[in-house]
Amino acid sequence: MNILLVEDDQRISSFLLKGLSEAGHNITLADSGEKAREILHTYDFDIILMDIMLPGLDGMQLTQIIRFKGNYTPILVLSALNSPDDKIKMLDLGADDYLSKPFHFEELISRIKALTRRNKLSYQKEDNLLSCGTITIDTDLHKVTQNGNEIEFSPTEYKLFTFLMENKNKVLSRTQILHNVWGIDFDSSTNVVDVYISYVRNKIDETEQKIIHTVKGTGYLIKD
Repeated sequence: MNILLVEDDQRISSFLLKGLSEAGHNITLADSGEKAREILHTYDFDIILMDIMLPGLDGMQLTQIIRFKGNYTPILVLSALNSPDDKIKMLDLGADDYLSKPFHFEELISRIKALTRRNKLSYQKEDNLLSCGTITIDTDLHKVTQNGNEIEFSPTEYKLFTFLMENKNKVLSRTQILHNVWGIDFDSSTNVVDVYISYVRNKIDETEQKIIHTVKGTGYLIKD
């Protein structure tokens, strides 16, 4: 596959270029956010591997730009910043997964395969519309509407709501939601799922029909 690597540390980029090339991938290196932005104007990639701490335009700003322009290429963050707050912030901005440095190369390959497989499956779905009551999600356009009015979701809110809609009429535990939406292992005591459920509920109209149901002691459920 075609991979864009955004990394300014020459030691790390050399290691990744060698390993990923030997694994059969085509790698394009950008050692700054500005270079990555220019490359993305011209070329398409299967996945973007991105550091956060870059000279000039950093990884957070670059992720925002990529998503603002409607580019939904999977972004896997590779960063020495490993606090839950750093991970949550990058995922909120639109990144798809987060791998803390140092990491095992085999895990990197596994994460790349998982993200690209998930992305390809989403494109292979014949029906790009998910619906429940008056709400519809167009997964091609990443657009959520209710009674014809568009709902503005953050990237994480959209990912959470879409995951719930994809599993309509099925109870999802907080652990399942954390794994599939945030893609990383959080401490089980975190309340990030409940916080984001409340964000989503504040943006949808449940006066005519309750959309998101709380299953006490288990998790959440969307049902018709």
